[in-house]
Amino acid sequence: MKNSWTRVVFGLLVMVIVSCNKTSFITSPDAFVQTSADTIHFDTVFTTTGSVTQAFKIFNSNNQKLRLSKVKLMGGSASAFKLNVDGTPGVDFTNIELEANDSIYVFVSVAVNPTAANLPFILRDSVLINFNGNDRFVQLDAFGQNANFLRNRRVTKDSLWNNNLPFVILGGLVVDSNIALTINKGTRIYCHADAPIIINGTLKVNGDTSNRVTFRSDRLDPGYRDYPGSWPGIYFNSSSKDNVLNYAIIQNAFQGIITQLPSSNSNPKVTLNECIIDNIYDAGILCLNSSLNARNCLISNCGNNIEIGAGGTYNFTHCTVVTYGSSFIQHKNPVLFISNSNGPSQQLPFAAVFRNCIFYGEGGTAEDEIVVDKKGTAAFALNFQNSLYRSGKTDHVQNYTFSNVIKNQPPQFDSIDASRRIFNFKLGAGSPALGKALPGLMFDLDGKPRGSTPDIGCYERQ
Repeated sequence: MKNSWTRVVFGLLVMVIVSCNKTSFITSPDAFVQTSADTIHFDTVFTTTGSVTQAFKIFNSNNQKLRLSKVKLMGGSASAFKLNVDGTPGVDFTNIELEANDSIYVFVSVAVNPTAANLPFILRDSVLINFNGNDRFVQLDAFGQNANFLRNRRVTKDSLWNNNLPFVILGGLVVDSNIALTINKGTRIYCHADAPIIINGTLKVNGDTSNRVTFRSDRLDPGYRDYPGSWPGIYFNSSSKDNVLNYAIIQNAFQGIITQLPSSNSNPKVTLNECIIDNIYDAGILCLNSSLNARNCLISNCGNNIEIGAGGTYNFTHCTVVTYGSSFIQHKNPVLFISNSNGPSQQLPFAAVFRNCIFYGEGGTAEDEIVVDKKGTAAFALNFQNSLYRSGKTDHVQNYTFSNVIKNQPPQFDSIDASRRIFNFKLGAGSPALGKALPGLMFDLDGKPRGSTPDIGCYERQ
């Protein structure tokens, strides 16, 4: 009898323990929580004020109950996004209980007026999920202005872009081989952080003095709009040919123009006319065994303004190549680097002419603004004509052809204040570059006329 009673008591204790285990909360930081999505995209192209709702689920993937300490919209009540957690609207939810292997819905809505010019192109926020000392985030993004939004787009037929609405590139743009993308004057292209522009075919940019074509990051809010490295850049791959960019501005990229391998015909692979390449984290122009012509171009404030490797053929006329060290760009590399090497055992032919150009920098550790690394016995022709450059302790270019150059005289730009991001690279009244260029071009970067004794650099002093 005693043994039977003991067995009953023991059984009841086991039932109580099991029951308690089933109803208790898991408190371990190793508890496993899943969400049905890590990012919610609102891809609708808005044309009027509107609201779109999407949802994601939070899963308790544990065999015990779980308490979510917090589910919070990080932007708070000022956010363009709104939350509804399991049927209750709000922005900050606490102590939400989830049964074992159960889930709840989180509904997210967004209401924007995309015609408001002060909105960024991409609205962003996030939802915080806090449990057992852990934080998880679900990212939110939505279109904030009217634009042509292209996500992971491939151009497979000849196409023309006009300036009626901006283009916002998400995930990247690829132009196929033997296909031409033409971009008309005044068009604005905004690229997300994950959005390179890859040209396997041909890119034609038709800007003019008053309606340049702009390529830049889609982050326009004050904390980010001036960051270099905010999008990847424009890449001209091996099959690309006959690319001509007129009056283009390329800003804030990781790399600006990258061209690989020679053109498949006798034309330069890339031609840059009256272009500005500015505030680039790495190389403003990177050429690898390729061909490029540049006229009246400003390549400014880049980690490496012009970098040429593995040989090729190049012609730069009336270009200003300059970097001032700042909180964004450390001026530790020369503004022009040239090499004919493609590895320790291969040297390729190289030919380049730099005519009426400025190569200058300040505010960093770079001592020589032109560095040449010639290897082997492959054909190598380098010519600087009527140019101004800065050289430090070692003149890396003393063995190459120079004529009428100005060495180690500051160009005396109009106004420079790196701390306030004021960079006016037009020439001041006392500049040694005034009237020292070879004649030939009739106008400058701004379309202003050049006289019979033009100035060195991309700008003509008026």
